[in-house]
Amino acid sequence: MRVITSQDCLAEGMAHLALVEPRFALILPDLPEIPLRLKPDGFGALLGAIVSQQVSVASANAIMGRLDGAGMTDPKRVTQASTDDLRALGLSGQKARYAKALAAADLDYPRLHALPTQDVIAKLTAVTGIGVWTAEIYAMFSLGRADVFAPGDLALQEAARMIFDLSDRPKDKALRAMAEPWAPWRSVAARVMWAYYAQAKQREGIR
Repeated sequence: MRVITSQDCLAEGMAHLALVEPRFALILPDLPEIPLRLKPDGFGALLGAIVSQQVSVASANAIMGRLDGAGMTDPKRVTQASTDDLRALGLSGQKARYAKALAAADLDYPRLHALPTQDVIAKLTAVTGIGVWTAEIYAMFSLGRADVFAPGDLALQEAARMIFDLSDRPKDKALRAMAEPWAPWRSVAARVMWAYYAQAKQREGIR
């Protein structure tokens, strides 16, 4: 089970991708340095993923700032809080319920590091409010897994459309199948595709 820890890991992954997929070999020289994007693990990271669902980055950051300031990145505090308490800090009623479900799940976060990725995803998606995309993103960035992909991500779908000259964005199932030959470095492929997408949007003048 390979874990990404440094830029050297990304370089090894990109060299592999350039060998197995000519389109990656074509776009990689024109991309800026690919960021590691590694994040802390634990309750706060998953709570942040829940908060980020279907809101802007700025809104999510503002809400997480209020939750952190109120001590609500501690699962015990969230368990003790009422739904109204959490809503007063910016969560919707639904996300407040999700936050409380996550706190009640009492996940063994250190043990997740030792589990196979599919087991990690199964454990996380068993918690109300955590879908496959959220679990895959957590495995990718908080656990550093090298061979995870998140085909439900709209930016990855759009990047795939552009990179591979597709007529439409590939759906989740199709993109998951497309990514299979990129193993064991699918997390690096995702980083490359996000970087390509960001660069393309900047060229179009979209921020």
